[in-house]
Amino acid sequence: MNTRVQTENVRRDPAMVMRLSRLGSLHQCRLSFMRQLTRRMAQENWSFSRPAFEIDEHGVGHAVYTAQGPDHAYSLVAFAHDLPPEKRSDRVIAEAWDATFALFDGIPTADDIHRLSQNVPVQEAGRVSESELSLSRANRSVRLWAHVVDRLAAGQQPDLEQIYQVGYLMRTTAVYGSGKFGAADREKTASRPEVNGPFQTEMLSVYLTRTFVRDLVQHMAQVKGGDQTAQLDPQIASWLGIGNSTGLGMAPFIVNHPILFNNWIMAREEAIARVRSLLSASEDEARQFRGIYDRSKLSMSWWQSEHPVQRDKLAALNNDLQAISGYLDRDDLTQNQPWDRLILWSQSALSEEGQELLASLILEPYGELVDGLSCCMADSNSSAHVIDGSMSVGAARDLISNSFGWALDLDWNAAENCARAWYVSEEKLEPRLGERFEEPIAGYEQPLAPARDAAMAFKALAEWDTRSSVAEFLLRHPEHRHTLRRAQMSRVAPYGEIHDNTISAAVLPIDMLRAKLSFFGATHFDPRSDRWVRICMYSGAPYPDELTPENADLWVYPELPQ
Repeated sequence: MNTRVQTENVRRDPAMVMRLSRLGSLHQCRLSFMRQLTRRMAQENWSFSRPAFEIDEHGVGHAVYTAQGPDHAYSLVAFAHDLPPEKRSDRVIAEAWDATFALFDGIPTADDIHRLSQNVPVQEAGRVSESELSLSRANRSVRLWAHVVDRLAAGQQPDLEQIYQVGYLMRTTAVYGSGKFGAADREKTASRPEVNGPFQTEMLSVYLTRTFVRDLVQHMAQVKGGDQTAQLDPQIASWLGIGNSTGLGMAPFIVNHPILFNNWIMAREEAIARVRSLLSASEDEARQFRGIYDRSKLSMSWWQSEHPVQRDKLAALNNDLQAISGYLDRDDLTQNQPWDRLILWSQSALSEEGQELLASLILEPYGELVDGLSCCMADSNSSAHVIDGSMSVGAARDLISNSFGWALDLDWNAAENCARAWYVSEEKLEPRLGERFEEPIAGYEQPLAPARDAAMAFKALAEWDTRSSVAEFLLRHPEHRHTLRRAQMSRVAPYGEIHDNTISAAVLPIDMLRAKLSFFGATHFDPRSDRWVRICMYSGAPYPDELTPENADLWVYPELPQ
């Protein structure tokens, strides 16, 4: 690997990176949580088994898929249901699904499976235990499911174009973990290396769910077609990922977890900076980059959306791809800080979609340089959440100014700057975003407007002697505790704050959703409104019986069948 690195290794400015429009243009990369998981499972030679598959001719029953790591086993317990079409809904208020799942810590007994069968299919209406690490549910993509079943039953393979256009046979509508509905708290497994990283249990649950879906569609085709049924071609099966419908419930996460989100962004920014600091690249590294870029163009060609915002972004991205191709025709990418020059060129020549695509792609030839950063992405800094009362008021004001200087001069009484309010719905206890001046929600507002709150705290601090302590200030103004805590967190989390107004009339929650989902490793973002989005996960990934160190990483970039 090329190790000729500059001494200066400068990350991009948070004021640039943390704008919502840019966060809403992030792409998956080597540090994405799905790729971390598949790399680890392959490197550690995990074994996989299917100890139960008791599904009847109506597609009803249960199955168990077990993943055995070096020290622990994890089992997906899946329940298949015969769901009437009128009950199929992706909304969080749904009460029935085509399939429901729990990720069990270990190998379940018959009693465990019976207990789960009484609770998992009803999801929120039931309760699981600390033996379960996640709870999830999924619905079929009805037309593609029917197409695949019918074609296989007739002895034929499904149409590849339909596979590429949809990308999945089922989509999850929630994957809950970390203590929800009685499931185990993260602390139970946080010390285990294989699931210490962010969302590794959830990513494992989805990975095993994908295998169940492949097996279930084959089973249903067999029921219909009998002896003439074709086996699904493994190359076609590889492009069947798991879809996901994600709404507003996920958006507040990146506001509520500033240190964790900082760690994700900072790891990616450090990776980008390390590659940009290379003085030169070998011909092999340049060739690897070009190959991945060509494969990414194929993936982009399958990415479609009807939402006007994303449609415009995709049009700009297609123009970007032409510009990038022209640049690569003119540059051999080996000399004179090739990756830094490429990124600097992109900042003036491309849209944010194209800029962030390139920022992800330049990491691909340099796994040895950047993959180790994945160990820095969890939040183990509990002391950073403790307010330092001895800090001076002057120092606190400086911290607020550093993170929220852009917000201090905004007119927070203007309707357009405080048009929205975040609250929690009574029915589902899920975050919602309402119109402050049209709905009676102001009294239920959640603290999800850090910029406004920072401006209020900054103004209140201005009335105090700069030498006074934060403790003295907070004794008089406890309403500003959360802002002072966040301000002090910024000392270790420079990328922890969004540099945009999360309650403005123009805010697009889908930008917040995409920022988080890109770190999961999601692709083909398809907003259905400004508040919920469909994505694809694990499309192209090897199934457990195919997973090797050779195919465990670059599966996210498609290659056309030869």
